[in-house]
Amino acid sequence: MKTHDVYFDDSGKQPFVQFLGSSAISQSFVLCDEITKEYCLPILQELVDLGDFSIIEVPKGESNKTIETCNIVWRALTKVNADRKALLINLGGGVLTDLGGFAASCYKRGIHFINIPTTLLAMVDASTGGKTGVDFGSFKNQIGVFSAPVFTWVHSIFLKTLPAMQIRSGAAEMIKHGLIYDAQHFEDVIINFQNPAPFISDSVAIKQAVVTKDPTEKGLRKILNFGHTLGHAIESFFLNTSTPLLHGEAIALGMILETYLSHKHLNLSNKDLSKILESIQRFYSLPKIEPSAYQNIIDLTKQDKKNEHGSVRYVGLKSLGKAVYDLPLHSEDILDAFAFYQSL
Repeated sequence: MKTHDVYFDDSGKQPFVQFLGSSAISQSFVLCDEITKEYCLPILQELVDLGDFSIIEVPKGESNKTIETCNIVWRALTKVNADRKALLINLGGGVLTDLGGFAASCYKRGIHFINIPTTLLAMVDASTGGKTGVDFGSFKNQIGVFSAPVFTWVHSIFLKTLPAMQIRSGAAEMIKHGLIYDAQHFEDVIINFQNPAPFISDSVAIKQAVVTKDPTEKGLRKILNFGHTLGHAIESFFLNTSTPLLHGEAIALGMILETYLSHKHLNLSNKDLSKILESIQRFYSLPKIEPSAYQNIIDLTKQDKKNEHGSVRYVGLKSLGKAVYDLPLHSEDILDAFAFYQSL
C-alpha cells in the first residue's frame, strides 16, 4: 500500500479541482450522511466547484458502520453503471471515511476515493493512513482492507460545524500521538485543548511519519493503537447500552488503563503517570464501569486485531513520547487496571 498526500485548508483546492476534472475520472459521487449533507456539503460547494456529481446518503452513526450500509453505496453505484474510473468523495467523520474507503476499495476491485474529514477525530486519525473497514457485530473494524485514498483534504473550516463534545473526542487522538511519539505535541495539545486546530497538521505529520515506515502494521505502526486495545473493547461494550461512548471518550479511558499498566510493567515514572492521568481527567468525564462488565470487556479484547497466536497485546509507554508495542495483556492485568481506575 502506498502512502498518500494530505492537504490542509486552501492548499487542497487546486489538487482537488485538477483531479476532479482529469481524464482519470468518469463520474463523481459524494458520500455523506444526513448531518454532513445538511451542514458540510454546502461548505464544500462554496470552497470548490464540484461540477456534475451525485449524492449517496447513508445513515449516520457507529451503529451503521456495517456491510449493510456498504450495500447502500454499492447499489447506488451499480444503479448508474459506475465504472472503475468513478470517484467517491467521502465527506464526513471517521465512520464515513472508514466505511466509504472500504466500499470504494471493494467496488469492482477498487475505484478512486478522496477523504474530506469533517470531524477533528477524522482529520487527525481516521481519514489518513489507509485503513478502511466496517464493524462486525460488536467488534470494531473487524472487516476491512488497507487502501490509500488518492489524497486526504483536511480543512479546518468544518470544525465550525462541530459541538464541543466532538472536539474533545478528536483531541484524544491528538493526545495519543504526543504520548507515543512527541512529548512536545502532547504539551501543545493539553495547553491548547480548547483550540487544537493549529496543531492538526502536527498530529497528522506524526501519524504519517509512523505509517510511512510501516504502512501495513507489521511493527512500528502498532504504536498508534495506544489506548485502543482496552479502549475499543470498552467502546464496543458501551455501544450496546443506552449510554454509548464517543470514540475519543473510550480511547481516553483506554489510555488511562494502559498508562497504569505502563507504570506497573515498564516503569513509567510517577511523574509521567500523574501528568497523563491529570490531563485526561481534566478534559474528559469518564464513565463508571461496573465490575459486572469486566468479563465482557475482557472477552471483547480477544477480538483485537493486534492479537497474535491467541495472545492479547497492547501498547505501553516507557516515558512521554516513547512507546513500546506487542506487550502481552493478561486478564489479571485488565482487572488490576480497572481496580486502579475505580480508585481515581
